[in-house]
Amino acid sequence: MPDGNGTTVTYFLLLGFASSPPIQAVLFVVFLVLYSMVLLGNIGLMALIRTSPQLQTPMYFFLSNLSLVDLCYCSVIVPKMLTNFLAETKGISYAGCGLQFYFFCTFADTESFILATMAYDRYVAICNPLLYTVIMSPKVCILLVALAYLGGTLSALVHTCFAFRLSFCGPNVINHFFCDLPLLLKLSCSDTSLNELLLYTYGSSVEIMSSVIIIISYILIVTSVLKIRSVAARRKTFSTCASHLTSVIIYEGTLLFIYSRPSSWYSPTSDKYISIFYTIIIPVLNPLIYSLRNKDVKDALWRTIDTKIVAH
Repeated sequence: MPDGNGTTVTYFLLLGFASSPPIQAVLFVVFLVLYSMVLLGNIGLMALIRTSPQLQTPMYFFLSNLSLVDLCYCSVIVPKMLTNFLAETKGISYAGCGLQFYFFCTFADTESFILATMAYDRYVAICNPLLYTVIMSPKVCILLVALAYLGGTLSALVHTCFAFRLSFCGPNVINHFFCDLPLLLKLSCSDTSLNELLLYTYGSSVEIMSSVIIIISYILIVTSVLKIRSVAARRKTFSTCASHLTSVIIYEGTLLFIYSRPSSWYSPTSDKYISIFYTIIIPVLNPLIYSLRNKDVKDALWRTIDTKIVAH
């Protein structure tokens, strides 16, 4: 490891969920099952959207990208966690830690931007239905998704570059199951005030900006829907937003709680369990939320199943 910046730590120890070997084996099975559900649910949803003609709309284009991002950021974390359940030395290299954090931050922030894009899509569909196909053209949809990935990449690049310019010359034990920024800053023997400022301003601004877009979109949606006289029509219109709104509340709420608090509020043990929620549980839940609460997806799924049965 080069010593240009005074770094002497060459690897980090991830404590994960410290317990006896039998419990570690049980946890391995539990998280393996959850990860299998993430793979099956998100790949299945992407394949269904790709192959179903009735799902070739902007809403489902964004949903397929949401599934891709869920799959990616979960895959950045879980395979290493599963390996550590069975390993005697639960370590990760200095470079591996940097890459894990970079890709996790990239996909986590990209998901926030995609959720905001989906809220804008619902606003246009409900408030400007006659202009929907013009405003949300294929080129515009691709541009919005590209900007979401670009925003996530730039955010991750800023945090990673500033985090790994620090010196790590003391303890190398991370009380977590992946390399998360607040815990890395606690291990550094350099001045981390700039990093903390970036985390609370630039980092929080990503979530706040996404949340503001979502909130404004839904205020306009609610205002428009309340003008509809038919109760049944109102209910049907709101139902098109229910799945997305559920995902937003779960995901954005968790991230804002984790990363927008003062450092004195951090609790390694409780934060570790909260992190399970947004790194594993949410990628499991999203395909279920959009499948069980979405009539178009359910109809497309049953048509696909019927087609396969007839073909055989």
